[in-house]
Amino acid sequence: MIPYGRQAISQEDIAVVVEVLNSDFLTQGPRVPAFENALAKRTTAQHAVAVSNATAALHLACLALDLGPGDYLWTTPITFVASANCGRYCGAKIDFVDIDPETFNMSPKALEDKLRRAEREGTVPAVIVVVHMCGQSPEMDRISTLARSYGIKIIEDASHAIGALYQGKPVGCGEYSDITVFSFHPVKIITTAEGGAALTNDRTLAERMRSLRSHGITRDERLMTKSSDGPWYYQQLELGFNYRMTDIQAALGVSQLAHLDDFLSRRQDIADCYDELLKDLPIDLPGRLEGAVSSWHLYVVRLKNASDHLEVFTRLRADGIGVNLHYIPVHLQPYYRALGFNAGDYPVSEDYYSRAISVPIYPKLSAAEQREVTNSITTALSL
Repeated sequence: MIPYGRQAISQEDIAVVVEVLNSDFLTQGPRVPAFENALAKRTTAQHAVAVSNATAALHLACLALDLGPGDYLWTTPITFVASANCGRYCGAKIDFVDIDPETFNMSPKALEDKLRRAEREGTVPAVIVVVHMCGQSPEMDRISTLARSYGIKIIEDASHAIGALYQGKPVGCGEYSDITVFSFHPVKIITTAEGGAALTNDRTLAERMRSLRSHGITRDERLMTKSSDGPWYYQQLELGFNYRMTDIQAALGVSQLAHLDDFLSRRQDIADCYDELLKDLPIDLPGRLEGAVSSWHLYVVRLKNASDHLEVFTRLRADGIGVNLHYIPVHLQPYYRALGFNAGDYPVSEDYYSRAISVPIYPKLSAAEQREVTNSITTALSL
């Protein structure tokens, strides 16, 4: 089976992990801040907070922005459920903005229309989570201008998009948002096995997220409510979580980050090759936003005819092509249906779901394997 995604682990990666295993620190040692510094340098952000996974990063970002009961969080339906669930963890209400049919990202026009209605109805969100679907940035300049005109905070869910560019700047630089979140799950661009990070240019937000990722505990006497009892002393200042990244994971992250440009180059080559090999087939290829350079976490094609969706998907799997579907619209999940969402609420997202197939893309995908994928797609579409 050729999977849709796969990590690329080198002997160098293995060696640095073994080095940490033989060291004095397995959890909170020097490798975590080293990884944070490397992330900040790569993205030009002022602060990076490494955590156990991207869902934890989203949750901490919402808490740091003071999202709470009575507030609204908006995101898009075409994303993993974590982009919405982070708001529910804080007691917020969730709503969605439909996608652009070509980029699969939040539609600025749909956002503008929905904000006008929300202003009249008193339901303007406190936070918008803007997903970088497949690794391509949305139109962040338009989205940011709209959000800021309403006083809305922005989280970029760039779980797919480390290494991507927008308007010539790294995704994660913080120009268009308050906090940016990355994922380092094995099928993402780089991996720490599990892991995530939240990046910001706001020191106060970074310090809050660092506190919350470790039970709300501090050893900084400047923040304590009384003088320290001794060198062992710490205080819990608020209810936090155990969302820490280990030194083992961080060491792998530093090593992987050193190869990021190679990974990105290979993914770009594969995407360009798919564009050429599939251009004459009866499918819609992924759109490319002017001014954005995707990291190509996913390559999603859409069938012309939704009625062929299940059959084509099943045939490809039977051929040993590990296609997948990213994602089932969040509002159609039973949990969100129980909150009042229904089929037909977000028609562009639902049309996408009815026709989308994620085909294999990862750095070690060989030219022969890519030809096998495209030949299987061609055969499946002709039956």
